[in-house]
Amino acid sequence: MNQHIDSSASMGADVKIGFNTVILENVTIGDNCLIGHNVVIHPGSIIGDNVRIDDNVIIGKKPLSSPRSIFKVPQNLAPAKIGSFCQIGANVVIYVQSEIGERNLIADLATIRENVKIGKLNIIGRNVTIENYVEIGDRNKFETNSYITAYSKIEDYCFVAPCVATSNDNYMARDKERFNHFKGITMRSGARIGVNATILPGKTIATDGTVAAGAVVTRDVDEGKIMLGNPAKAFRDVPETQLLKNNMDKQ
Repeated sequence: MNQHIDSSASMGADVKIGFNTVILENVTIGDNCLIGHNVVIHPGSIIGDNVRIDDNVIIGKKPLSSPRSIFKVPQNLAPAKIGSFCQIGANVVIYVQSEIGERNLIADLATIRENVKIGKLNIIGRNVTIENYVEIGDRNKFETNSYITAYSKIEDYCFVAPCVATSNDNYMARDKERFNHFKGITMRSGARIGVNATILPGKTIATDGTVAAGAVVTRDVDEGKIMLGNPAKAFRDVPETQLLKNNMDKQ
């Protein structure tokens, strides 16, 4: 079988590896893992037990930096870590210094950048992008083509619908003052964003706050309120039956 597995890599019991896979120096792979074809696992990466990694996945990729970029790639980035029982779809890219907790589903074509920390039992849908310096809690759902901008924080039990766009730069790459104001979005536990909504930089969606489909959020969303329109305005309260506290057994 055409593979490259470095002699320093540590392999658990009953690991199955596909064709053309490259496992580099000091990688650790737990027991009962299934690794597909054409996978590349970069040096030092740590994979837990019972992890499924589909074809063409890259784990531990180092970031690039343009000469024009205001952010330079730091040295000595820590290896990527993938928790036990994760499922990683085809063509996923997970960067160095990202920490993925247990029992996450990361669907085909998703990208998770460096300096990202993800809790457990999240669903990260097809072609989702999680940019750098993002913190994600537990039991969240990010649906197809959603985009989470850098410097964001997502707590627990949040929902992000398809094609949601978030942003972190009100100056749109002009005026040096922007360097003092980079900030992504914050979603408190139970916050929800509808399909194709846009959230502007630094905005907070409070607990059980809900953004309607197609809305443009230019100010914070209050707890338990539904916002809709462009610019989004308070529409009504979230129905009692939809509050997170009344749905914990369904999560």
